Amino acid sequence: MDNQILEKLEDKIQYRFKNRNLLKQAISHSSYSNEKRMSKLANNERLEFLGDAVLEVISSEFIFLNYKQMDEGEMTKLRASLVCEQSLAYCARKIELGQFLLLGKGERNTGGRERDSILSDALESVIGAIYLDGGFTNAKEFVERLVLSDIESKQLFYDSKTILQEVVQSEYKEPLHYELLHEEGPDHDKLFTVAVYIGEKEVGTGSGRTKKGAEHEAAYQAILKIKQKEE
Repeated sequence: MDNQILEKLEDKIQYRFKNRNLLKQAISHSSYSNEKRMSKLANNERLEFLGDAVLEVISSEFIFLNYKQMDEGEMTKLRASLVCEQSLAYCARKIELGQFLLLGKGERNTGGRERDSILSDALESVIGAIYLDGGFTNAKEFVERLVLSDIESKQLFYDSKTILQEVVQSEYKEPLHYELLHEEGPDHDKLFTVAVYIGEKEVGTGSGRTKKGAEHEAAYQAILKIKQKEE
């Protein structure tokens, strides 16, 4: 991978590495290191381990300082929603991290660049790499800018199915259900489109690489419509 590509990634994450080898390691999946017969330690798994710990400290401090009315259980629940696999994958997509990942041929051909688990692990690896290269302050700035911003909207999205279910149960007499409208693409790279209904009325649609992801998007769109009507 040449420096020009790494520089583009640095632009995306808004951080310049002193040691770009750390960044290259952060985007090297185990399938790539295995295929290239590299050392087991050359992939991003050790950086992911470190980044996960750094992320937990930063997110815990942020919640502690900014949500002073929350008890320990509420803080734990909020942190879990912000740093869960799906949330981190969403953040990784915002900076188009998937297009920079070094993957083995098998992972490339089976949609690895869009897989939530790979994206979330890679984002934690980048956090670990920034921490090693630039210290806690730079890692904190990156996490707060990408992961800990617009928390209300993120919570609404990631808890959308639960929130919509609660709204329907309390305000509507008809049941809530989801229907798969269509799916397209090869088995390893499908795109699902789902509609959510209250009774017979369609209230939202969503698309995603998994049915679950499409349902989340559909529920989120439905909540936004319901909120608009109430305003």
